Amino acid sequence: MHEPPSPNLTRRHALWIGAALACAAAGCRTGIAPATSNGPQRLHLLAESRLKHRLSFEGTTVGGLSGIDYDRQRGEYLLLSDDRSDFAPVRVYQMQWSPTARQDPPLPTGVTYLRQANGEPWPPRRKAAPEVAVPDPEAIRWRPDTDTLLWTSEGDVQRGFGQALYESRRDGSLVRQIPLPAMLDAASDGHRGARDNLGLEGLALTPDGRHAWLAMEAALVQDGPLPSFTAAGGPCRFTQIELSTGKAIRQIAYVPDPIPRRPLLPGTYADNGVSEVLMINANRMLVLERSYAVGAGNSLRLYEIDTREGSDVLAVDALAPDNHKAAPKTLVADFATLGLSQLDNTEGLCWGPDLPNGNRLLVAVSDDNFNPLQITQFAAFEFTG
Repeated sequence: MHEPPSPNLTRRHALWIGAALACAAAGCRTGIAPATSNGPQRLHLLAESRLKHRLSFEGTTVGGLSGIDYDRQRGEYLLLSDDRSDFAPVRVYQMQWSPTARQDPPLPTGVTYLRQANGEPWPPRRKAAPEVAVPDPEAIRWRPDTDTLLWTSEGDVQRGFGQALYESRRDGSLVRQIPLPAMLDAASDGHRGARDNLGLEGLALTPDGRHAWLAMEAALVQDGPLPSFTAAGGPCRFTQIELSTGKAIRQIAYVPDPIPRRPLLPGTYADNGVSEVLMINANRMLVLERSYAVGAGNSLRLYEIDTREGSDVLAVDALAPDNHKAAPKTLVADFATLGLSQLDNTEGLCWGPDLPNGNRLLVAVSDDNFNPLQITQFAAFEFTG
């Protein structure tokens, strides 16, 4: 979950919101100069749409859409809300959208509540018993071979619960929780493991359905610092899971960019990290980096890596420059150059139905954090390569 300033009660949040509104009044749109690429343009905007803020559907508030995938059997998009059961229990929406036919906006057609092992929906975080974990849902993938849903939670470090990878049936019942490498757990003293709210942000499924890749938003504490305006910071770990056994079999390192722009109000919030991953084929992966700076807005850059090119770091306790090789990356597109009306907190990517010319349809969705200053944006692109 990426949480830029929301309308809360603190003075600091009020200052952040003021800066954001000042940016809007000044006409800020992308908040970042476009990146350059030596290759041909590989993304072409086909359609853009928005959902109404806090749309009501079947007794739920639609928002916080942090993960998306496309079910080819049913011809519907699956969207995971990162609501921690505050507005409604943890849930997945089904939606119809035909961007090539200019259908506007996407149409919600159903909602499924994801449930605990005991069959009950997850309770609101503020009312949960101490021994009950409340997921912070972030990414989702549909498994065609089993007709089940893989989805991640960043965990709840403050309440003592770590990250998780779940598999659920289409009716929401839980199939299993897949164990994760111990290194991804957050230590109680904060000196090791995942940082709070900077965990399993991305999830990719290989085309053969045999493996999943889990992507950290930021570096583990022992692997290095967070990005700054002048340095990339520590590497993020991407972990390959063999789904038949539930075992981690490989792990590579990926280094996000430095924070690309400073906030308009010095000393306020800015970040950059990985918000989603998506397989192009068995080995090539798209990686979306999402940055935010107060008053300057969002930037979104899409990269490609080959997962075979990074060294295996699954047995490496702490990453350092001399003990691994990070996967090299190539810029696919800077979203600031693609003609979108606005850049926001995009956290979900998926392949839609193939286009008539044989190229692939790439669909992106943004997480509005239930914040009236943000939007739920759907964008559809033609992808080549």
